[in-house]
Amino acid sequence: MGVRDRLRRFVRLWIDLFARHELLDHASAIAFQVLKSVIPLTLLGLAVLGVTGQQHVWRKTMAPAIKPHVQPPTFHAIDFAVEKIFTTDSTGLIAFASLLALWYVSGSVRAVTNGINQIYEADEDRAWPVRYALSFGLAACIAVGVIGALLFAVVVGHIGGHGAGEVLAQIGRWLGAIVLLSLALGLLMRFAPAERRSKRWASAGTALVVVAWIAATLIFELLVSHVFNFKTATGSLAVFLVLIGYVYTSSIILLVGVELDELLREDATAGERGVLQLLFGVGK
Repeated sequence: MGVRDRLRRFVRLWIDLFARHELLDHASAIAFQVLKSVIPLTLLGLAVLGVTGQQHVWRKTMAPAIKPHVQPPTFHAIDFAVEKIFTTDSTGLIAFASLLALWYVSGSVRAVTNGINQIYEADEDRAWPVRYALSFGLAACIAVGVIGALLFAVVVGHIGGHGAGEVLAQIGRWLGAIVLLSLALGLLMRFAPAERRSKRWASAGTALVVVAWIAATLIFELLVSHVFNFKTATGSLAVFLVLIGYVYTSSIILLVGVELDELLREDATAGERGVLQLLFGVGK
């Protein structure tokens, strides 16, 4: 079989998987739930910075990065709102934002669970109290992992200085982000689906998700920092389109990683036909 035939089979395989398992529909559901959680998670993060005395993260890292890209009145309004959070009692805000964020993120977990179950072709037979309790627990862990990875990548990337320190900071921020994101993904893949898979089949997919997520994040950062001008009316709308595209792309990456793990598992399972056997005629 020639390279062209193998490539044609590969493309047909993934087109069939996307259609059979409705990956784009599930990605849309996941992205919608994630986007709903952005506002409460942002408020929660700012309130926690204020309570823990870490206001410098906003003033020295986040605010200077935002200021050049928006109109002065817009930045003044954003900065005023953030400083208001820092200078007032945030106990009520933390409680409200935590509950709202937990509810929205748990919805994302349930959307991911539905997608994984369809990829595994597994029936959901767990009682709804179990599913909801599990989704809330995973939501808390995943929120810490994913938000921690994003904050770690942003904050550490701005404290390295110049020369060797800058290189070490760039390497360190992505290593830290990879560790946190991998832990979050490991928990999700282990406990979310109705049927668990062996740990060894959560390796290639996880690696794909992490690498592709980092690439998507770098592209998003490039677009925000150097391409779009948010000082114009068109640019102000573009930020929302880029954010939606980033979240939607990340959702697709996650489901493709799960699909890849399942294909590799099928290659090593007697009586099943996976991607290696289909393309190269190897495997059980």
